[in-house]
Amino acid sequence: MPQESSHRVVMVVDEGSNPSEMGVATELFGLRRPELDRPWYEFTLAAAGSEVTMHLGMFTLSGVAGLDAVDAADTVIVPNRPDPEAPAHPGVLAAIRRAATRGARLMSFCTGAFTLAEAGVLDGRRATTHWRWAAEFTARYPRVRLEPDVLFVDEGSVLTAAGSAAALDLGLYVIQRDHGAEIANAVSRRLVFAGHRDGGQRQFVARPVPAVPDTSLAPVLEWARANLGRALTVADLAARAATSPATLHRRFRAELGTTPLSWLTTERVTLACRLIERGELRLDHIASASGFGTAANLRAQLRRHTGLSPSEYRRRFGPAA
Repeated sequence: MPQESSHRVVMVVDEGSNPSEMGVATELFGLRRPELDRPWYEFTLAAAGSEVTMHLGMFTLSGVAGLDAVDAADTVIVPNRPDPEAPAHPGVLAAIRRAATRGARLMSFCTGAFTLAEAGVLDGRRATTHWRWAAEFTARYPRVRLEPDVLFVDEGSVLTAAGSAAALDLGLYVIQRDHGAEIANAVSRRLVFAGHRDGGQRQFVARPVPAVPDTSLAPVLEWARANLGRALTVADLAARAATSPATLHRRFRAELGTTPLSWLTTERVTLACRLIERGELRLDHIASASGFGTAANLRAQLRRHTGLSPSEYRRRFGPAA
């Protein structure tokens, strides 16, 4: 929406909010951009009170606008909530509902999606939030179509980002939507940021191997990890555990919550990713070392599990990155 006058962006700052997300919004929408030779955004911080204490009492903001500033905003941004299980401020919810009614654009960063959902503006819409809170969000707001493994979601007048880093991706996406790709790229270069990521890219979720209550499986898992380069099968794992494949399957389900084949594939993907991160360039070597056999199979499995091709993963997480 290129505009003749400045587009008014108001960020509602909550008690205990993470200042990094406030910094993202300030950098993108609050700083002057005279080099772009066009009207930029008018940026305002607003809060329910005259003072706002940030996360862990790092500092206190004073002199911010009241919630009446939301009523004049073209875009309203809601940052993370330190405790999504606690109810949002009634004044904040009312201001969001008023903004939605008059057609303002609404954005949330991280657990700010809980605030939008509590205000009722996400019902029947797609949304995302940080993967850590996805199960809690779905349980509390079943009418929202949560997409838990993407960076951000664009539902037209309502946009949600998964976390603090994804807030930067969403912000650049909004600038592109408002001003075009050339302007968004100029802002990205000014930030020394290698272009925003596509919203459909998956969140990089840390999935540690669960604790094994029955330690009799531990030697099998350790042996398998040490032999990922071999063409291991479920039958091989069962033989190592001195049990039948069916029994091994039941034990994996009971103790790890997955199947032997799924566990083995995840371990192979993890090893392949570590090799790329350490600088290994030869796809055939990575495929062989991780047990995928061929570069084509490696590409397919890496994209399936991370949403990225090996070259894309290398650009983001390799030594040069």
